[in-house]
Amino acid sequence: MQLKIARLCLDCDEVHSEPHCPTCASEAFAYLTRWVPAPERRIQPRPTTSPAAEVYRELTSTTVATSRRSRLLRRSAFGVTALTAAGWLWRWSKDRGTASSTSTGPELSLAASDGTRRSEQARSLRERGIKG
Repeated sequence: MQLKIARLCLDCDEVHSEPHCPTCASEAFAYLTRWVPAPERRIQPRPTTSPAAEVYRELTSTTVATSRRSRLLRRSAFGVTALTAAGWLWRWSKDRGTASSTSTGPELSLAASDGTRRSEQARSLRERGIKG
């Protein structure tokens, strides 16, 4: 029996290579290689690297060698985005401050629109020649 496929039954401590224990018919087992390391049977071990493995390692690597140009382009794009966002925020706060200083609430906006309506009515009466 090969060590790589040898199983130890956890119920009756029988060593076997079948899906279930031949003695007690239990399916609870552990491989013996968990406790006994199996030596490499080959005379020469497998090569640790191959050209395909190196290409795969380079593609999945997190440290990507970037050129100076691409790094500069990425940083400048981030800078332009940050400046644009800052400009929008500055404009928004400026507009918000102007709007809050000119009106104090819905009552003032109603009075302003009512006053505008009255002045338009007075102008139309004056044009007709009627004093109001």
